[in-house]
Amino acid sequence: MEENSAAQAVESTVEETVQSVGQLQQFLQDRMPDMIAFGIRVLLALLVFFAGHQLIKWVRKLVRRSMERAGSDTGIRQFVDSLMKYGLHILLVILIANSLGVESASVAALLASGGVGISLALQGSLSNLAGGFLILILKPFVVGDYIIEDTYKNEGTVTEIQIFYTRLATVDNQTIVIPNGTLANASLTNMTNMDYRQLNLRVSISYEADLRTAKKLLEELLLEDDCVMKEREHNVFVDSLGESAVVLGCRGWVRTEDYWPTRWRLLEAIKLTLDDNGIEIPYQQMNIHIKGGEKV
Repeated sequence: MEENSAAQAVESTVEETVQSVGQLQQFLQDRMPDMIAFGIRVLLALLVFFAGHQLIKWVRKLVRRSMERAGSDTGIRQFVDSLMKYGLHILLVILIANSLGVESASVAALLASGGVGISLALQGSLSNLAGGFLILILKPFVVGDYIIEDTYKNEGTVTEIQIFYTRLATVDNQTIVIPNGTLANASLTNMTNMDYRQLNLRVSISYEADLRTAKKLLEELLLEDDCVMKEREHNVFVDSLGESAVVLGCRGWVRTEDYWPTRWRLLEAIKLTLDDNGIEIPYQQMNIHIKGGEKV
């Protein structure tokens, strides 16, 4: 009996397996044309995507060259190129979806129904996009300017103005990426927007030093430096009388690109010149007077 039961179980399993294979075979036979047609559509969609990607690159290159010949600002060229890159690729994906049988009305209905959620999810990106447009319209800075973002104290030379963000290059060759929304809504300092900058130095000398001699030496240094503009106002004055030093101010005008080299060069020359002429630059110290004894 047990042997007959086992044989019947094996026979039943074999029949079920054969029946399943037959059903699968029948399903493949019925659906094979549709699967082949869908596979062909997917392959064509991939070919269209790659062809469209190359076409978009060619269009972007053509637009960049046209804007370069027209003398457009570098930041505007970068922003328009970034906008075309994202916009044309989104349009390409929608066209491919239509080719796969997804109707435009369905896509529009889906976008409309999910509009609120999409808006909330992309709130930061939309803010950055609007900030990019404001930067291009108001021009608080352009590519090549050195800016300081006052909120987080990020600073550097503007290298790119993209659709959502702006890139800065620091003096030690690091890259800072700042969202356009932050730059559009926060205050910033543009260090290179003007052609000229005022050089404003402070030098401390001891109270025992000859004030007239020190001022004369500083005036000569300003006049001898080739980068200090002689046709603009430059002067040396007593800025303040400190607790342990007389603070002299030196002001002159230089071209913006010469500001830092001139500042460094003059500070070094001032130190060496004052040392050579015996004029002390004091440092923080404390004199203690002992009652009935000599000063220490």
